[in-house]
Formats: sequence, C-alpha cells, structure tokens
Amino acid sequence: MSILPVADLPELPPDNSMLYRKFGREVANYFSGSPLNRVSFLRTDHKFLRAAFAHPSARFLLIDNLAPLVHDSTPPRLAWSTRAEIASVVESDPFERTEEEAIKNYNSEKDPLPIVLFLGIDEKNKFSDPSDAAAAPTAEAPFSFNSFSGSPYFAVDITPRGGTAAKATALIEASKAKGFSFFANPRSMSLSAEEAAVYGQARGLFDWNARNPFCAGCGQPTLSVNAGTKRACPPTDLAGVEAGGEPKERRPCETRKGISNLSFPRTDPTVIMATVSADGTRILLGRSKRFPKYWYSTLAGFLEPGESVEEAVRREVWEESGVTVGRVVIHSSQPWPFPANLMIGAVGQALPGDGEKIFLGHDPELEDAKWFTMDEVRRALQYETAGLDDPIRTGYKEGDLRLPPKTAIANQLIASVVEGFHEQPKI
Repeated sequence: MSILPVADLPELPPDNSMLYRKFGREVANYFSGSPLNRVSFLRTDHKFLRAAFAHPSARFLLIDNLAPLVHDSTPPRLAWSTRAEIASVVESDPFERTEEEAIKNYNSEKDPLPIVLFLGIDEKNKFSDPSDAAAAPTAEAPFSFNSFSGSPYFAVDITPRGGTAAKATALIEASKAKGFSFFANPRSMSLSAEEAAVYGQARGLFDWNARNPFCAGCGQPTLSVNAGTKRACPPTDLAGVEAGGEPKERRPCETRKGISNLSFPRTDPTVIMATVSADGTRILLGRSKRFPKYWYSTLAGFLEPGESVEEAVRREVWEESGVTVGRVVIHSSQPWPFPANLMIGAVGQALPGDGEKIFLGHDPELEDAKWFTMDEVRRALQYETAGLDDPIRTGYKEGDLRLPPKTAIANQLIASVVEGFHEQPKI
C-alpha cells in the first residue's frame, strides 16, 4: 500500500481559467507545495532578516547531517525550536552584518557559525499545533514587514564541525533528551507533503553549502551569504591580520567580475518518463539491480547540456531499453533534494514495429525491462505500491507486479497513462 494517501499530495484549487478548462487540475508532486512564502527577494534585505530572526514567533528547524529534527510519532512531524533553544549554537545575530560588511570582514581562519537558512513566512498559520509548545501562539504582535505578515521560519545546520562541534553535539543530545529524534530516512517520504516540501528546501541548500566550501573558479574558501542561498568569494581576508589592520588581498577570481552563477545553488534536471506502446495498450517499465523482486518503475536519466527535455526522454528510453520514442508530452515535475534534482515527468509513445523492441545491450543500467498491459498496471496501482524499503503488503501474491508509492512522480506518471492521459481527446 502507498505510504501516504492521495489527499496528502499538494493540490491547487480549481479555477475558471482557460488553461484549467482545457487541461484540468495541475498535477503536483511530493516535495512540492510548500506553505511558506519564500519572499526570495528579501534574502538580501539586511533589515528584514534581522527583524525576522529576532521576532518571538520565529521558528527554527534543526538539521544534523541533513537529517531533520522530528517528533517521535507515526507519521513523523517536523519539530520546531525557538530562538532561545538554539542560542547555545547561534550565539549572536547571524544577520548583524550586510553582505558587503560580511565580505569585507571575512576571516578564513575563524570557524563560521552554523548556517541559518531563511525558509519563508508562514502567512496562513499552517504549522500551528496546540500540542507543540514551540509553535504555540505568542502574546506579541505577529511579525510583519512591509505588506507581509506571519511567522518567520528558518533552518539551522547543527552538524558538529570545527570549533562549534561541542556545542552542536550538546544541542543534539538535549533535543533527543526531550523525546525528539533526527529523521534518518527522509527518502521514505512519510512526512506530510507540506512538511516534506519545507524540509526539501532546507536539505537542498544545506547540502549545496556543504559541498561548496571552496570557490569553483579559484579554489579559495567561500563565505555563505544571503541567508544561506549564495556563496561569495571575498576579495580580501583578515586571516593573520592584527586587530585594526587592513585585510590582505586574495588571488583574483573570475566570480568577482560581472554576473556569475558559480556562487549560486544548482539544480540538476532529470527526465522521468512513462512510455506507452504505439497502440496505447501497454506501458514500458524497467527495474535496476537494487530494486526488490518484481518491483518495476518508469525509466529516468539526467538531462545533458544542449539537450531539450523531449530529446532527453527519447535518448534515455532508447539507451536503457532499446525502445524508440516518437511524440513526447511533459506531464509534471517533482523537486528531489537528494541532492539537487528536479524530476521532469513526461509521457512518450513508442514508434510501431521495431520501435517497440526491447534491447538492453546499450546501457547496463537496467536489469530488466518489460511491456505491461494496462490491466496489470491498474491492479498493481490499486494493491501493490510501496517504497523501496517498505515491507511487502500482507496478502501479496509472489510474482505480481510491484510499483512505486503515490508520493513518487513515477506513480503519478503511470497512473495518468492508465487513466488515459495519452488517448485522443473525446470531443
């Protein structure tokens, strides 16, 4: 059975637009649908960040080695901390200085404080929970800035590192003593969809920061700025300089000239596709060596430079299975923060005759690929969907097809084909 009911997936309300009338409700996938307003244009606003961080309604998600702090409940829920609870690790105001001031005062010898990442504003009180003391309403007026009002939400990377390791370890142990734990298996997709989207944002940015301590242009250490969403390569360094002295010039770097994308987070596009037979009665599914027995899924692969989504779909299907795809239609997309992918879901249709022949000799990635009838897939969608690490459903018949859960975009693609996504519109 699926881990989460379909109703827990993000869902946009219906409207009366031309696009809605023509194409229906937009398909939304797990890890999307964050309830927070990111107000990304305010990440460079020094006054906004300071006010948001200092406000009593601000809440902080602790993350250790990319694992979020959660309540020990079934299903797990994210556990939010107050500013007082993180004070032992984040002792000072992390947004005290503007980006320019932080760069000017950069000292590569000093251990940086844990990164405090701004996630967004909860304008609709989505995370309020009477049973959660940290989320209880405060007596103070709600946080507001310009036309925005709501509780500010942040994430803090408390992975023990450098000179702050002892304090971070103490905070981790104190959190566990309160009955919380760090969710070690977020790929199980058992967080609620909204919390998964918020966690996915934090995980992707913390992972990017951890992987980029040095500049890709010159190899020198970088500095995290813009509330964790940019890394700068400072032109000067105060390392080894006496108090009050002038900072030392660092080696020249191309990232300091004009506009550069070397210091911003990356997203790696990946295509994932349901391939339908030429007559529309079967669907192509494959399995890798790491899959459980009888567990199949849609094919997928990375988009390459200079390649369109449609071209990548045709190339990946042919390389992995030998099947030749003609027309390709984009279906939906899914953020996948492991570490920084965007899964672009598509449906393609195989060319008739030799185009449908399976050949696994091009790319050894797949252990097997098969054409399944719509009835076989329909039954598996109803009874045999589960995550890779989930136990087999009670009553499972050995040899029956097993499919990914509803929280996976692969399931959404397969289901859309079974429901007639590829068929001629009925006029």
